[in-house]
Amino acid sequence: MWYFYVLKSSKKNWFYRGSTGDLKNRIKEHNNGEITSSRPYIPLSLVYYEAYISEMAAREREKSVKNSGSVWTPLKRRIENSLSCRSRATR
Repeated sequence: MWYFYVLKSSKKNWFYRGSTGDLKNRIKEHNNGEITSSRPYIPLSLVYYEAYISEMAAREREKSVKNSGSVWTPLKRRIENSLSCRSRATR
């Protein structure tokens, strides 16, 4: 199984978008500072993922989300709405 995923920084309002074949391990790598681009933003939390059967499909999804504001903007809005609903429910 392959995954497209979105991580959110607990320090700043910053999102990382990526794809991987081992989601648990990849999140650990991010939070251990092994990924240069996300290192300044740790700790990171998994806020969204999609599962794919093939690596190619996951990588294509990652590319489309990173390269198109018309794809990323509504997805980001959905994620942020979900996170704000979750935080209101825990108050």
